[in-house]
Amino acid sequence: MRVKRQAPDFVLFISVLMLLSIGLVMILSASEYSTLVRYSDSFYFFKRQLLWALFGLTLLFVVMNYDYWNLRRYAPHMLIAAFVLLILVLIPGIGREVKGATRWIGIGTFGFQPSELVKLFIIIFLAYGISRYRDIGRNTKTIVPYLLITGAAAGLILLQPDLGTAFTLSGTLFIMLFAAGYSMGILGLLAGAGAGLVGLAIALEPYRLSRFLAFLNPWEDPSGAGFHIIQSLYALGSGGLFGAGLGQGKQKYLYLPEQHTDFIFAVVGEELGFIGGVLILTLFTIFVWRGLRIALTAPDPFAGLLATGITVGIGLQAFINIGVVTGSLPVTGITLPFISYGGTSLAFTLIGVGVLLNISKYAHSR
Repeated sequence: MRVKRQAPDFVLFISVLMLLSIGLVMILSASEYSTLVRYSDSFYFFKRQLLWALFGLTLLFVVMNYDYWNLRRYAPHMLIAAFVLLILVLIPGIGREVKGATRWIGIGTFGFQPSELVKLFIIIFLAYGISRYRDIGRNTKTIVPYLLITGAAAGLILLQPDLGTAFTLSGTLFIMLFAAGYSMGILGLLAGAGAGLVGLAIALEPYRLSRFLAFLNPWEDPSGAGFHIIQSLYALGSGGLFGAGLGQGKQKYLYLPEQHTDFIFAVVGEELGFIGGVLILTLFTIFVWRGLRIALTAPDPFAGLLATGITVGIGLQAFINIGVVTGSLPVTGITLPFISYGGTSLAFTLIGVGVLLNISKYAHSR
């Protein structure tokens, strides 16, 4: 029987608030010059992100007080909605193309990125579906429908194209299956097949292949495919231990592309130094620790898998983004949760945190 046992996880909530606060400050610092040039307003992106943050926090508190168990009832409807959104974004006239990628649905001046909501909906459905089996993890036949569903969603996301989000969704499924107790043999085969598909996706698209080769040696094409990585490494390297000081970075003056979105961690490294980067890594580590703790102490399999999926989805996205910015992974075009500019991404991420906090209220003490 599920009974409320305690207040929401305070440590997780504080870690999220700190990441969100750092994100708002760094968005202002990273974008002040570019927005002054483009919009004659240094606070343009900051004001928009602040409104989204307040909206997202409101949704967080609403969801935190909405019993997570009720999500099971809507899980099939969420799955249908997820695929409808992924198809809509690919339809000309509905999907909005930005820098060669069609990831947005445009409604007037408002842009909505369906993949951010789709990730949450798919995780909820996977937790609902996998947790229904009594022989969870033992009957390998039960894995097939969820592989097909996730594969279809990842394939539609790849068509946008968005390799980073597709990889994050697939990796989240893998960890959820591991948490559900599926054998390491099956998971090993899935990991091998997934690596093969990622390699194929890279090889079939010239721009992905050039990004991958640039990751191996960015200085071979310093003004082309390697430009993002080189400028990012310049920013990180010039920050040193303590950084140049908040607002004193130079790379944001139109040298570093996507300085307020995908590569905002490079601005953090330049202005706040190694110390600032470690602080963000520590906060994400605390978030993942508390999220997995909630999963381990959850009162039922659905809650455990749901908490695992949300935690891993956010943590894996942060890992990929920081790996890209530091030159440890190929450029994939994925944002840093809570930190990067992006209203829909922030709002849906905070909804996921609200679900985590709701589950934590029912968690066992051990």
